[in-house]
Formats: sequence, C-alpha cells, structure tokens
Amino acid sequence: MSDLFDASEILKAAICIEENGEVFYRKMANKLESQQIKDAFIYLADEDGKHKKIFEDMLSKEADNYEPFESYTGEYMAYLRAYADEHIFSKEQTGLLMAKKIKTAMEAVKFAIGIELDSIYYYQEAKKFIPERQGSTIEKIIEEERSHYLKLLDVQKALK
Repeated sequence: MSDLFDASEILKAAICIEENGEVFYRKMANKLESQQIKDAFIYLADEDGKHKKIFEDMLSKEADNYEPFESYTGEYMAYLRAYADEHIFSKEQTGLLMAKKIKTAMEAVKFAIGIELDSIYYYQEAKKFIPERQGSTIEKIIEEERSHYLKLLDVQKALK
C-alpha cells in the first residue's frame, strides 16, 4: 500500500464532490415537475449537505494534520476542487450546468446515478493510496455514497 495520499486529502476532495452534488440536486428539484422527484432530489441535496458536514468533521479529527507542499497558498485545495470537477462533475458537467442541460426526470436520475457510481469508484481507488490505518475513514465515505446510489435506483424504478 502506498502512502502517497493522506485521508485528509481525500476528505477535502469529498467535500468538493458533495458541494457539487448538493447544487445539482437542488437545481433539479426546482426544475422538475413531479413532486415525487422533487422530494427525492431535495432529500438527496439535504443528504449531500449532511455528507459534507460529516466529511468536514472527519477532516477536523484527522490526527495527521497533513499539509501538502504548495507553491502558493490555496494551490492544493484548487487542485482538489479541479479534480472533483473534472472526474466527478467535469467542466461540462458541473452540478449547475448539468441542471440547466437536463430536461427530464429520467435524464436527471440517470446522470445522478452515474455521478454517485463515479464517486464510489473514486473513493474505492483513493483508498488504495492512503495508509491502511486511515482506511476506515474512506470506508465511511463509500457507505454514504452507496446510500445515495440506492435511493436513486428506487427513484428510477418509480419512473419506469
């Protein structure tokens, strides 16, 4: 196992991912007609807000207090935000932009399922690069993302 990353780095990226998710779900909830879909997306937006808080709390408890080398203040956080934007919500697929592009509830749900799966895969891969003793921190993140995925599958079934 490599110690290239620290759990705090992964948590900072998770915070960015959850912020993007919350924006997407709130915008889609305001846009879609179906009350059932609105309710589900409001729930998911609220959950992303809760997840962000969980991750912030986890980050504040990280004992390592890892501080990466930066050429300038804020450089590393900018990198993490860009990574989350590029790989979970790409430049073309930020929560706000996608909410504007998506027209139907089914499109929104399918997109959201993909984002949740990408998040799960990201955290599973990231877990390989942190010290083993920090693995439970990343497992908690994965569990939170799985709950979103399952909720979205229920919403998708209801739309069919």
